[in-house]
Amino acid sequence: EFVRHGYAATRVEDIAKHVGVTKGTVYVYFETKEILFEATIRHASTSFADIVKHADTHEGTPTERLRSLLLALYAHLGSDSENREVLKLIISEGQKFPDIVARHEQCVFQPLIDRITELVREGVAAGEFRGDHLAFPELIISPLMTLTVLRIIFDERLDIDVDAYLNAHLDLLMNGLLVNKGAPNRAL
Repeated sequence: EFVRHGYAATRVEDIAKHVGVTKGTVYVYFETKEILFEATIRHASTSFADIVKHADTHEGTPTERLRSLLLALYAHLGSDSENREVLKLIISEGQKFPDIVARHEQCVFQPLIDRITELVREGVAAGEFRGDHLAFPELIISPLMTLTVLRIIFDERLDIDVDAYLNAHLDLLMNGLLVNKGAPNRAL
């Protein structure tokens, strides 16, 4: 309901009807519509945040672990429209709810950026990555975020080969990060 109508036009009665309860039942658990909105974003963001937490379970070199993290992020955002809808809500409603955006940044986005920074630092220390990209970890996920925004805008009408896009992203990223040892590096 929030995605379909936006925060202002969403009615708690419609949410209650959608989930099969009374409006009063909704208010038992959520005192206000704003608290319900925040809980909705937090709940929908959990699966994305779990990917970052589980990134620590990936094994291998920093290159392999960064690649695994990106593959998991692509698989998740590519198959889970709920996370795209959360991002859409944050983009469309964020100025009205700066505290929600701040919490999302703190709980979802910043841990991802921190994990990427850590993997790049490990790669630099291992001699795999060049060290001149540490200041911009956001660049590593920029193509993924671009694809996500395009899918928000164009939905399923976006005619793009996501696997080819992912491979191009990985190729450009890894060839930009990897230390050049005299021969072209191939990430794939």
